[in-house]
Amino acid sequence: MENIQVREARHNDVSLWDDYIANHQEGLAYHFFAWKHAIEKSYRFECPYFLAQREGRTCGVLPTVHVHLPFTGGSLVSLPYCDVGGILADSLEIAETLFSHACRYALDHNIRRMEIRYPFHKLSPNFNKPDAAIDIPAPSGSQNPDSGKVRMMLELPGSSEALMASFKSKLRSQVNKAARDGLTSKLGGVEFLEDFYTIFAENMHDLGSPVHSRSWVRNVLTHYGPKAKCGMIFMPDNRPAAAGIILCHQNVVSIPWASSLRRFNRYNPNMLLYWSFLEFAADNGYRFFDFGRSTIGEGTYKFKAQWGAIPRPLHWEQWKIDAKRVRPASSGPISHSPGRSRMVAEQIIRKIPLPPATFFGSRLRKYISL
Repeated sequence: MENIQVREARHNDVSLWDDYIANHQEGLAYHFFAWKHAIEKSYRFECPYFLAQREGRTCGVLPTVHVHLPFTGGSLVSLPYCDVGGILADSLEIAETLFSHACRYALDHNIRRMEIRYPFHKLSPNFNKPDAAIDIPAPSGSQNPDSGKVRMMLELPGSSEALMASFKSKLRSQVNKAARDGLTSKLGGVEFLEDFYTIFAENMHDLGSPVHSRSWVRNVLTHYGPKAKCGMIFMPDNRPAAAGIILCHQNVVSIPWASSLRRFNRYNPNMLLYWSFLEFAADNGYRFFDFGRSTIGEGTYKFKAQWGAIPRPLHWEQWKIDAKRVRPASSGPISHSPGRSRMVAEQIIRKIPLPPATFFGSRLRKYISL
């Protein structure tokens, strides 16, 4: 690990950081510095982003966020509010140096838990060494790291015409029906914030989930700039029916949020929304479209699979940190499946009128790292 220097990235390191992400084959839009800016502006959490350099050249990064309730230690998460984050590095040696540095940061700030969400299954020579000492940690050493979820990925052809031709006739018909019925799609940015948020808040209420704050959505769109697109689907009378946001890396387009209003379901606005994003991605030279997290066999999984998306296991690691050891936080697979308390909470949220549910939910949402 000689000659590797790790430090916290500063705001004047944006170009260094983002250039490394853009050119790394495993980089994603969530890794960009804009995610840090949006969290700091909206939710006021500390975001230590660790930058590794060798002889003045960037050779690795580890973005983290300290997610915590007031007066609690909380967790260091890479990354919250999305499916993926984790270490990007030129070698295992650099990755382990970054991990070690993050562990020391956690100890110094009385943080006793860390979660790293890799977009794929990673192994290292230190795998299955849960008692690795803090000065020689293994960034992929948890024994049962599977998240229980998959990431749905579609490889894109060179054009939207080729993509549409690859779909089954039923899928093409559903997309075309929305257009025949007079629905229209538009791609833009922060100018669609209010329409997007109206749909987003109502959909989260219907699902029984607390909604992100309007400030969060605004800051994501603002700080990502042209790397973010807000898509809107309008009914023939210009009523908003569906909305989503995509974030773009040089190779991969990711969709963190998409919502549609149930009262318009028979017009297939959600199908037209996803097609507008796929059309944009295919025609602008992106290699992959990341549909995001799903559970195999559930409704969202089937929806994404019909477009041709392939499941890839998500690899999430949780660690306990103390002065002597870094060890896996649990002995079983990581699971974020809803328990009884979560289901009760969802029922309560659905019963609360939309305005107070949005008001209180948007103030609680930042403490939920998923």
